[in-house]
Amino acid sequence: MNYLIYKNYHGSIEYSSEDKLLFGKVLGIKSLISYKGKTGDKLEKDFREAVDFYLEDCESRGVEPEVAFKGSFNVRVPSKVHMALALDAKANRTSLNNYVRGILEQNLNDRRTDYGSSKQEVGNAKKKIAEKKKTR
Repeated sequence: MNYLIYKNYHGSIEYSSEDKLLFGKVLGIKSLISYKGKTGDKLEKDFREAVDFYLEDCESRGVEPEVAFKGSFNVRVPSKVHMALALDAKANRTSLNNYVRGILEQNLNDRRTDYGSSKQEVGNAKKKIAEKKKTR
């Protein structure tokens, strides 16, 4: 899927056949920032204007703008999966958070698309996990 990207905000691209209109919203934040356009160029222009308006509005109200994809989310898994991951993490002498993050980063690296983190960052995470395994 393609996304619009501007000032570290990612926006969806959708199409309404009923309205014959492109539209989208900024992803990864709680605030609703939406935009629309009849062409790709107009959609992108409205997206950028919507992000700029949001940032200016936050500044005028003295509010910190939300950071998109701030790096924290909850994942619910069956208790058996939780237990297996926690025991594997302990066996690897790392935290559950670091262990799961390593698995996720490895998966993203294996099917790499353009999500913003570099292959170097993923490689560094892999090295840290490998180093922790060596120190056991």
